[in-house]
Amino acid sequence: MTTANGNGGDRDGFEERLRQRTMMRHPLETVPGSATVRPHGNIPNTPLAASVISFLLGTLFCFGAISAIFSGSSLWFTNYQLGFFVAAWSLFHWAEFAVTAGWNFEKCSVDSFLLDNGREYHIANATALTEYLITLYFKPSWKGLPYVSLIGMFFVALGQVVRSAAMIHASTNFSHAVAYRKRDQHRLVTDGIYAWSRHPSYAGFVYWALGTQLVLQNPITFTLYAALLYRFFEARIRGEEGLLIKFFGDEYINYRRRVGTKIPFIR
Repeated sequence: MTTANGNGGDRDGFEERLRQRTMMRHPLETVPGSATVRPHGNIPNTPLAASVISFLLGTLFCFGAISAIFSGSSLWFTNYQLGFFVAAWSLFHWAEFAVTAGWNFEKCSVDSFLLDNGREYHIANATALTEYLITLYFKPSWKGLPYVSLIGMFFVALGQVVRSAAMIHASTNFSHAVAYRKRDQHRLVTDGIYAWSRHPSYAGFVYWALGTQLVLQNPITFTLYAALLYRFFEARIRGEEGLLIKFFGDEYINYRRRVGTKIPFIR
């Protein structure tokens, strides 16, 4: 009788531990803990998918970096401009996931790579590469202004640092998607890099994106990027700030008066 009760107790204890384990989030799980963030579902939201994407982005980064450093190859398209662009693009998307996983894990999923970022984003990148390669092939002299590319590299590096720093400093208050409801732990971040810009993650992306087109010396795509980025962020900031005023009231209004966006033509 005692033995039977003992075995039953062990079995009950094991089942309870198993139940608790299934309720706990595994460190490698990619399902966001936040109920407000749900993956799009176009890319499998699994650790395997995240590791494969990281490997592919790392491979692209190495290819770009090697092409940028050893740009004297006999292949006409392997030069420092295209190599830097590929490396910067790969690093950007990897960093989006890495920073989210490190400082905002409850919202981390495979979508944090921002590769499923809308058709327009991929069309813009394809347009940039098309302009660059066509011009380089037919008019390589039009890509021969190294100081323009150097200025672009500076803005790419600046934009990457500003965006990643903003995401790290905001931590769980940051979200790739606009939050339409205020959570209990949601606070208004006004210190650190947010004392310099109200929307440093947006400003960083603008500098990064325009910088890539300076690196490639793409006048057409640079102009297109500038117009589209202004249109997108002007509308997004206007809508987002309406919600922030609703969430924080006068606190945000006073903050908005003190601190600009640091995005050209958007106050």
